[in-house]
Amino acid sequence: MDLRFGPDQERLRVEARDWLEAHVPRAGNGGPLPSLDTAEGFDAHRVWERTMFEARWAVVSWPERYGGRDGGLFDWLVFEEEYYRAQAPTRVGQNGIFLLAPTLFEFGTEEQKDRYLPPMASGEEIWCQGWSEPDAGSDLAAIRSRADRRGGDWVLNGQKTWCSRGAFADWLFGLFRSDPAAERHRGLTYFLVPMDAPGVTVRPIAQLDGETGFAEVFFDDVVVPDAQVLGEAHRGWEVAMATAGSERGLSLRSPARYTEAAARLVALHRRCAERHPVRAARLADAVAKAVVDAEAYRYHTYMTATRVLAGGSVGAEASMNKVFWSETDLAIHRTALELLGPEAELLDDEGRPPAWLDGYLFALAGPIYAGTNEIQRNVVAERVLGLPRA
Repeated sequence: MDLRFGPDQERLRVEARDWLEAHVPRAGNGGPLPSLDTAEGFDAHRVWERTMFEARWAVVSWPERYGGRDGGLFDWLVFEEEYYRAQAPTRVGQNGIFLLAPTLFEFGTEEQKDRYLPPMASGEEIWCQGWSEPDAGSDLAAIRSRADRRGGDWVLNGQKTWCSRGAFADWLFGLFRSDPAAERHRGLTYFLVPMDAPGVTVRPIAQLDGETGFAEVFFDDVVVPDAQVLGEAHRGWEVAMATAGSERGLSLRSPARYTEAAARLVALHRRCAERHPVRAARLADAVAKAVVDAEAYRYHTYMTATRVLAGGSVGAEASMNKVFWSETDLAIHRTALELLGPEAELLDDEGRPPAWLDGYLFALAGPIYAGTNEIQRNVVAERVLGLPRA
């Protein structure tokens, strides 16, 4: 494998670096932005998405007709490296851009792609994910929310919970049981639902910090036309697994997130060594492991992208990928807190937690969302290693 980027990617890197340096919201340049888990922050991040879209940086790997640059996976990886290097804002549209969009490209009609992709890329329409239910989390096949045929439309009833970005999102993509008599993984249909549709009720869920990063969504006779079904009716499991593959595999967590975090960890270790040499020496191996693991994830992603570009697929290995990136993220932040010691808990002048503590609290959720790591290990055992079911 040739691990060097080509001249086109390097030109893209320089262009992206220059643009991000000039436009990323920082102190003195309109930033940093408020938390996107607040109404004010959500709107500010939406404006940032629009700014990127207008400069054609929002979706570099997409076709131009949808707002992209006709790039490929490696163009996206290069841009992500520069994006994280610039410490640019979290992507408020990530559920749509990184999860739903790949599924739309694979299963959507031309009319659906034309309708949903441009406003998704521009931040005009932000998406949340409607999969988990009170009695169906990682066991997605246990969902009970219904989709019943009525005339020429579908009528949705039920409840979804832990919908990321659901408190402020414009649209929801979700899975509903459309044939109750079918087997568990059959009789499911994948729907695209506007959050302002009659019968949709959104109840924000406050996090420990009081911000509403999630919501539970109730459906009471919500009418949805056939045009808002993604893929074939009653075959939504296949469509949902494509979305899950993007969430666990290539799209949601680019390696730049971890290589940049590891670089910041090394810098923190150097500062710690000046003030607390014994503590720094004790944690030197953990810092080195973080760097090695971040690089390993980077090169594994390159290998996966190369395979996909050659016509292959991510497949069940996405579960292995998800376990690795979620536990690497947690290890990096845990090591940072140990390096900081008691200082890790000091709030800033505005009462906000420091970046490493805030990142650690979010990283704690990594082994849970996108399918718990316990479930992912079962998938790896059965479908990658070929071991018998327990």
